[in-house]
Amino acid sequence: MKILLLADVKGVGKKGEIKEVSDGYGANFIIPRGLGKLLNNSALGEYKQMQKKEAEEEEERISNAKKQAEQLKTIELIFKAKVGKNGAMIGTVSPKAIEDKLKAEYQINIDKRKFIDKYSVNAFGKTCLKIELYKGVIGEVTVRVLEDK
Repeated sequence: MKILLLADVKGVGKKGEIKEVSDGYGANFIIPRGLGKLLNNSALGEYKQMQKKEAEEEEERISNAKKQAEQLKTIELIFKAKVGKNGAMIGTVSPKAIEDKLKAEYQINIDKRKFIDKYSVNAFGKTCLKIELYKGVIGEVTVRVLEDK
């Protein structure tokens, strides 16, 4: 029995592949669970439409990520920190704090795990942090830490 896989099936194949499976396995496991369809012209047509729709959605997500990257370039987040006796900054500005400030002030939702530079900002001045907004789309946000007097 030839099956068009609609999802990854361990030991059989990946989504979109056409595989030959035993009649019992295809009829009793793959097709009832929605993991695949019996290969025919209508199933191929549906799969091609589904691929086209997924490609359009992917393009939309990439364009949204690029717009967000452009928006992030214009943003400068300002934090204040106390000064130690030797002039060094006390404490750090974590990716979580940056995420919270972006959400509160600019309504931009970015997960802290998307930061490429995973370190916390621990010095006064201006720092640029890279954020992976989507596969291959990297944005940059500027963080400025000022002395709190």
